[in-house]
This record gives sequence, structure tokens and C-alpha cells, in this order.
Amino acid sequence: MDGTTHPPGLPIGVQRRFSRVIASPHIAAQIKEFDEKGFLVIPGLLPTRFIERLTQEVDHWVDSGLRQQSIDACLRPDRCPVPETVELEMAAHGELVTFPPVLELLEDENLLGPTFVFHHLHSDRRPSGAPGKPWHHDYEQRPQRHRRLPMVHVLHYVQGLRPGMGALAVLPGSHHEVAEKDARSHLGTSVLPGEVLITELPPGSTVVLHSALFHTRRAEDVSGAEGSQRYMIDASYCRTGEPWPPVKPYWRRILAAGRERRPGRGRWVELFEERHFSAYEPDGAGRAG
Repeated sequence: MDGTTHPPGLPIGVQRRFSRVIASPHIAAQIKEFDEKGFLVIPGLLPTRFIERLTQEVDHWVDSGLRQQSIDACLRPDRCPVPETVELEMAAHGELVTFPPVLELLEDENLLGPTFVFHHLHSDRRPSGAPGKPWHHDYEQRPQRHRRLPMVHVLHYVQGLRPGMGALAVLPGSHHEVAEKDARSHLGTSVLPGEVLITELPPGSTVVLHSALFHTRRAEDVSGAEGSQRYMIDASYCRTGEPWPPVKPYWRRILAAGRERRPGRGRWVELFEERHFSAYEPDGAGRAG
């Protein structure tokens, strides 16, 4: 025994690798600056075999029509049934949401602290030439009133990012504003003063955003990324302390699927508890992608 605490459920060698990644001076500096800047980037966090399994599941999620079913069930819950499978019921996706290195990172007081709850999961594969998404943030509060409790979006770029593939631009510090999600949408995907552009990441990289941070996805340049597809899995978590509004009408089923995973052998006991949520409100809520 080396006296080191290791994340449960991972081989010791893999645990040590992740410990080195998270504890590197560059990552440690980003963690300390998270409250100020609102984002951090962890290149190559996910192991190769995990990337392969996640890629296969994203392909199944999109190609089988399950992703579209989940969108329809959110946008038209009165007419469309709940999808036969939710993301958390796919093995690798469930493991990703409870991935110990990520949960241990979120425990840092600079991010969420020791007690937080899973909020939602989105999984997608975007083809070459897909359009961008205007400047927005994803902090769930209706109406937007304060930023007392942090919420984060953990963006896993399963196959990485390459130039021309659809860059992520973030506006450091904008998470301190109390603004509606679409307050900058009139700007489209235009370049803003002070933005940070993320265009290239190796497979299995992770970007953690404070959910109130304004960001945009630039349109993909087909000439620069011919034949490439942009895989991203977005898992969201929030500090407990007041009820959070759910975004999917079948949110209880999702949390139940999470509880079945028994994450961390009892370490993260609040991760999928329903009591941290308010009632589902369909207006402005159901977004599945």
C-alpha cells in the first residue's frame, strides 16, 4: 500500500494516471482560477478503451433514433412517449457520469464542493458542416436571480476537437453576470473581446464550464474537417442547497437509473437524490440537445 487514496472502481495504475493529470501544475492553476474565469480544460482525461465504448454508444444513441425520441419527449411530452432507453441506462454513459476522477475534481471548493447533485446528460454526434450555436449560457434558474450556488457543465469531447470541427469559444468571467440565457444570442457566433477559443483537443478531453458562463459553438468549416464528426457528451452537476429545476419531463426515471449505479460505494450519496429538485415546468424547459 502506498498510503494514497484512490478513486473506487479503477485499476491502481489508471488511478495513478488520473491523479497525475488532475494534480498537474497547469490543471491545479486552472482550478484555483475557476471562480474568476469560469472554465478549465483537461486534455486527454478519458482512457482509450473508455473512449471506444463511449463512441459506440453515441453512434447507437444517434443512429437508432433514441436521441430524436428523447428530444421529442421533451419538446412534446403530451404527444410523445418517454424514450425506451435514457442515456444513463447505457453502460459507458452511466460510468462517465459517475467517473471518479471527475467527481473528485468537482468536490474541490473552487468548483462545487463536497455535496452536489447530478442534473442532466446530453449526448450527440454532429456531422461535418453543422451550424453553430449563438452565444448563450446554461445556468438553470427561472427567472435568473442570483449565482449563489454553482452549477457546472462537464463537456467530454470523446473524439477530441480539431481545427474546422466546430470550435468552442468561452467568455471568461461572464458567469458572474446575472443574465438570461439568451442575453447575447443577438450576437450570433461572432468574435467577442476577451473570448478564449478552444479549437484543438486530443480524444477523451474534458472542458468544465460554470453553467452561467457565456459560450458559443462556431459553425464547422467543411473544407477544414471533411468527413469528421464532432462527438460530445455533456454532463451537468450542481451544488445542493436549494431546489434546482429539472429540464426533462422524465427526470425521475433518469435519477433512478443513476441510483442503480451506486456511485463511489456510498461516497457520493446525494448524487441522484430527487429532493434536490423542484417541480418540472415544461415552458422553456425541455431541451434535449
